[in-house]
Amino acid sequence: MIKSMTGFGRASSDEDSARSFSLEMKSVNHRYLDINIRMPKSMIPLEEKIRRIVGERLNRGKVDIFLNYKNYGQFDTVAKLNTELADSYVNCLKQIKDRYSLKDELSLNLISKFPDVIVLEEQEENLEEIWNELMPLVNRALDTIIDMRETEGQKLYEDIIIKSKDIEENVKKIEKKCPEVLKAYKEKLKEKLQGILENIELDENRLAMEVAIFADKSTIDEEITRLYSHINQLRGTLLLKEPIGRRLDFIVQEMNREANTIASKSTDLEITNLVINIKNMIEKIREQIQNIE
Repeated sequence: MIKSMTGFGRASSDEDSARSFSLEMKSVNHRYLDINIRMPKSMIPLEEKIRRIVGERLNRGKVDIFLNYKNYGQFDTVAKLNTELADSYVNCLKQIKDRYSLKDELSLNLISKFPDVIVLEEQEENLEEIWNELMPLVNRALDTIIDMRETEGQKLYEDIIIKSKDIEENVKKIEKKCPEVLKAYKEKLKEKLQGILENIELDENRLAMEVAIFADKSTIDEEITRLYSHINQLRGTLLLKEPIGRRLDFIVQEMNREANTIASKSTDLEITNLVINIKNMIEKIREQIQNIE
């Protein structure tokens, strides 16, 4: 089954859990796999593990991951007393008191207000425990994204198959029209020469040679054969159980190349219009496969 590169997934931890995780993940089309993660600074050491899991399950796309985390079981920061600095402040205050014979006493309120006497320190958490809780959430969000990608991929598959049938029908019409074009050219050339030569007998061998030269220059048998082959390759590739976006892009380029060649060789208005229809369908397929993994 083909997959698109567009998807969205969300997962969060249980409400009664001591740790609260909220994870959102979205992906859009991209030439390669591009993973961007926004997460709390304290959890940055886990970033590579998240990247590895995503890289194992997704092959292409721009993936944005947003992770919010709160710990209700313990404080993220704790207050610490800088005893050396507090002692220094107290000694300085005592010196001022003795030097100037001041009567005011030292107080807790006064000393605690001095800068950096009481500082806040972040507590280190057990990253292994956090990862054991976070990993299932990452996989759950990926499950949702992959489901969405597969659903959209199925729609793309069905639409591309319909368009490939339209292209094939137009190619068949061109193939059927080719002998008529050659016959019409021969009759038109014969009438023109007879009008010019009037009573002079027309050289049938010369006429046949001119028709043969025209047929050689305008023949599109090879292009038609290759177009049929590319259509079959397109359908076969859609059935592969692997990333096929780049391969499809190449096939569509080749289909467009053959259509352009047919258009350049064609002198018939009907064939030209059929080629325009084919190129229109090819362009629509090309736009769609830009979002196929």
